[in-house]
Amino acid sequence: MGGPCGSTFVAGLLCIWYLLVVNCTHSNAQVTGDVRLADGIYPYQGRVEIFYNGQWGTVCDDGWGIEEATVVCRQLGYSATVRAAAASEFSIGDGPIHLDDLLCTGDELRLSDCPHRGWASHNCGHSEDAAAVCSTQGSDSSLSVGSVRLMDGSSSSEGRVEVYYQGDWGTVCDDLFDIQDATVICRQLGFPGAVRAVSAAAEFSVGDGPILLDNLECTGRESLE
Repeated sequence: MGGPCGSTFVAGLLCIWYLLVVNCTHSNAQVTGDVRLADGIYPYQGRVEIFYNGQWGTVCDDGWGIEEATVVCRQLGYSATVRAAAASEFSIGDGPIHLDDLLCTGDELRLSDCPHRGWASHNCGHSEDAAAVCSTQGSDSSLSVGSVRLMDGSSSSEGRVEVYYQGDWGTVCDDLFDIQDATVICRQLGFPGAVRAVSAAAEFSVGDGPILLDNLECTGRESLE
């Protein structure tokens, strides 16, 4: 990892300027228990929503704390959790309320693995929707080499591509990058495919960490790891 892209000043400058961004398709991408953060200023914060019975819905804040927020942030690929929050800090939802009375230890891999009172069973309204603020800094022992995430987009399906390696998140250069490479990244994130690849500098923002991958030549069928 970390090829010629970072070996010279010119290549490093070009890669910092032309970092990869992908837009992933949504249709039929979700499975029961998938989570997302909605209506935050940044992708790593917002109202917690979980997918169940073909719909995105909210989570009640009864018993909501740092353990539950930690599970959400880990499931989304973030390195750590800043805090549990109330959705009123962002906005409340208007769809179904899927979960209530969660009792996580903080070690679960998915929010749906935590004890709860049952799907669609609750005694609260949307004024009690739960939220979370995740951290993009530091490292998490639950992350594996080759984990990917999308940063600084307006939703979880777009943003600057970052990959996890040796305890740190870094960026990917766009040399030889095409729709096949973007498709692999989107599939790894749980989406069925990719819409396009663009310059992070043009639409989102450039990164400031290490440059970890260059000259990707995916067929579109493999895992990025």
